[in-house]
Amino acid sequence: MNGRRKKDGARGLFSPLGSCILFLSVAAIITVALLVYGAAERRFEGDRGAIAAIMLTVIVFLSIACAAIDAIRRKVTTERPVEQILEATERIAGGDFSVRLDLPRAAGRRSDYVRIMENLNRMAAELAKTEVLRTDFISNVSHEFKTPLAVIQNYAAALQGAADEEERRRCAGVLVSETKKLTALVTNILKLNKLENRELNPARERIRLDEQLAQCVLAFEDKIDGKGLELDCDLEELAVYSDADCLEIVWNNLLSNAIKFTEPGGKIGVTLRREGGCAAVRISDTGCGISAETGKRMFDKFYQGDTSHAQEGNGLGLALVKRVVALLGAEISVESEVGKGSTFTVKLGETP
Repeated sequence: MNGRRKKDGARGLFSPLGSCILFLSVAAIITVALLVYGAAERRFEGDRGAIAAIMLTVIVFLSIACAAIDAIRRKVTTERPVEQILEATERIAGGDFSVRLDLPRAAGRRSDYVRIMENLNRMAAELAKTEVLRTDFISNVSHEFKTPLAVIQNYAAALQGAADEEERRRCAGVLVSETKKLTALVTNILKLNKLENRELNPARERIRLDEQLAQCVLAFEDKIDGKGLELDCDLEELAVYSDADCLEIVWNNLLSNAIKFTEPGGKIGVTLRREGGCAAVRISDTGCGISAETGKRMFDKFYQGDTSHAQEGNGLGLALVKRVVALLGAEISVESEVGKGSTFTVKLGETP
């Protein structure tokens, strides 16, 4: 790779066009010098001093002309791009990611300077996107922390002045609930950070997927019963090679969302089937459904399409699901209709 890069750099410095210009310039100088020498010899026969003076003048003039032409060439082809690149890198180093270099529109092979400028433009564009994401992330995290902290502060103050035991219990219950939300938020942020920085390496072990799904559903039994939801489970006996902890993140978040967005008396469905050499898990609900606009952003961090349930989550669940699914090499798809519910399908490679 290094050898190839060096060769590309050499071709950039000694391009065919540059070589032709250099060759023609030298040929022109030699030709002009010979013509002048011939004319001077005929004009000043035998006067070697006059001929030498004329040739010296011609050579100096041609040298000055070539130096001027070369200076102009270097200014256009080398110094100007280098100045633009240096200015751009200084602005980027200073945090200005809006900088974009104007690329020459000349046809033909691109020089190494043009390729560097293109790469700088792409780098600045990516850094600008990253900066926007970072700013949004900080803003969203601050907002998500602010709400439960404000509740904790208010109820802690109320607990101090509570006159009876029942009021103290109520305040303490709210405090415990809000601290659990903060803990879940921090845990999800740390998980997301590990996934995005590829610090979390999935294990590969044989998992009975039907048994794992059944255990996850049982963990939500109280919430399902509390909302009077109908549960329909149809799990085929299937095993996969994957990471059990990572899969639990997926199932728990999808089940939590299905329960959260389904009105009391609605229906939750969990199915596991073998489809085309894959294990297909479908988690469906009869809830509010997902609009087309929400569907475009539902896997974004902190995005909550239905703000009526904002107090029940922090908008990180589906972002976690998307990244875990990608990490496991699986696929996720969504079918939804507003007012009729949603179905999330996750496909995993099954064991032989």
